[in-house]
Amino acid sequence: KLFFTDYGNAAKVERCDMDGMNRTWIVDSKIEQPTALALDLINKYVYWLDIYLESVEVVDYQGRRRQTITKGRQIRHLCGLAVFENYLYTVNSDNLSILQINRYNGTDVQALARLDNAKEIRVYQRRTQAPARSHACEADPYGMPGGCSHICLLSSSYKARTCRCRTGFILGSDGRSCK
Repeated sequence: KLFFTDYGNAAKVERCDMDGMNRTWIVDSKIEQPTALALDLINKYVYWLDIYLESVEVVDYQGRRRQTITKGRQIRHLCGLAVFENYLYTVNSDNLSILQINRYNGTDVQALARLDNAKEIRVYQRRTQAPARSHACEADPYGMPGGCSHICLLSSSYKARTCRCRTGFILGSDGRSCK
């Protein structure tokens, strides 16, 4: 699944399949400017920052069990969001500090370090990566991902895929080759 935020005409947090199909709103009320998003892949939770409402909130992948982690004026200056173990990590653009926020007790906030011009944050650690398994976009014997001549996108499950073409090309009638 692909998770994303939108604060155009109607602010929301959404999810869809990797090929863009099955688009679903998971948060569409009491939300104004969701600017950063992070996933807890193990427990299947979505965290986001809303800089207008000055809050960090969480829901499960279906949009249920919504909770506010922390709220206050300091949220207005946060950008980027990552989750690892018991903490959320974000960047305070006001003083360029990296913050650690306890995701179960939002009042436990610590500044960890300062970075110039940081706007995003990611945690890279083996435990944050989903285990790889066989999937529909693996290279075929000719080296083509999922048998697609250009781009292979996972669909509704790891066993299904959709082929797409690069700009300027059209998908052929076989659903795999681009012309």
